[in-house]
Amino acid sequence: MDARDTEIKKELNATLHARRELGDEYESALVDSFLEKVDQRIDGAVERRVRRQLAEQQMVVARGSRSPKPTDSWGERFGFGIVSLVLAIPLSGIGGGVAHLPGLLVAWAGIVGVNVVQAARTHPDLFRRRRKSQKDSDWED
Repeated sequence: MDARDTEIKKELNATLHARRELGDEYESALVDSFLEKVDQRIDGAVERRVRRQLAEQQMVVARGSRSPKPTDSWGERFGFGIVSLVLAIPLSGIGGGVAHLPGLLVAWAGIVGVNVVQAARTHPDLFRRRRKSQKDSDWED
């Protein structure tokens, strides 16, 4: 439990104690006051998060590069691969059953195409050619 949680707990205890002392006629005012304090705390936390994310985006733009962390996780890529393979089974059956070998080839060309586009989206440098520098040259002096 961090300091913010203990502050909220203290506020709640104070509100409950005040309700016991003041009675039922002040209950709605006390609850409204407590909820307003909780609302302010939530608004402050959201505002800090938004400011931090904006600052991170501005740093990325200022550097002129992509965000250092990938936009999708390993689980998302793994899930995409599994779904692709699961859908490959009925697509292969339909393509092979309707148009035989050409249909099967078209179905698999589509499956491979979708996976290539996904790979290019998640790893933009994957399909770019690397230029050889002088040090990487095949020619020895």
